[in-house]
Amino acid sequence: MDYIRVTKENLEKEHICCAISNNKDVQVASKKAWLKDRFDEGLVFLKSVERGKCFIEYIPAEFAWVPIEAEGYMYIDCLWVSGSFKGHGYSSDLISECIKDSKEKGKKGLCILSAPKKKPFLSDPKFLKYKGFEVCDEADNGVELWYLPFEKDNNAPSFKECAKHPHIDEKGYVLYYTNQCPFNAKYVPVLEQTAQMNGISFKAIKIESREQAQNAPTPITTYSLFCDGEYITNEQMNDKKFLKLVNSL
Repeated sequence: MDYIRVTKENLEKEHICCAISNNKDVQVASKKAWLKDRFDEGLVFLKSVERGKCFIEYIPAEFAWVPIEAEGYMYIDCLWVSGSFKGHGYSSDLISECIKDSKEKGKKGLCILSAPKKKPFLSDPKFLKYKGFEVCDEADNGVELWYLPFEKDNNAPSFKECAKHPHIDEKGYVLYYTNQCPFNAKYVPVLEQTAQMNGISFKAIKIESREQAQNAPTPITTYSLFCDGEYITNEQMNDKKFLKLVNSL
């Protein structure tokens, strides 16, 4: 497999693997705008030259949009290999390139979010364990912070206190999200409209800055849904999934 690194210079002409469409699509436009502002902070987006979900996105941890303490580490925003790309070793290719690049940049290691069992939009813990990652911290909602230190004496990353106990004071459904995930640009308005049409108390809070993200009340800032103060899920939803969830609670 051949890979290409997306940069400021080629961003407009390259597809982004998590939302494959043209630049006029609201999902693509929002994701590319978010990426464009991150490249100067050291973000790397490495993807297959073929169209499909096969990519890794990572950034120095001090610039990551997550509430963690991980000085000197590289944080992996997303590692996604799916469909016909699975089972060919491409995930290992991407991780290996991330390790190589991070070592060349003098980083202490890598860190990434996962969970004891595979959850939507989080990396597979079995794969992470196979690649040598270990759990270094866990939040009350079961989300774990995993790390791969390049030297054994390196201090382990950890969640900030605000993320260890995901809880908010607001009643009703409250969604925290960012434009890091392109699907939000399309589906958050769908949820807002669905909630309004069905008389459901719903509030969407868009995280607009790294500072806000690093102090969020949840370890997952791309998409975290709360109900009456309690964390519910990080799974992106359309109108049908949302109404099914509401009816089940």
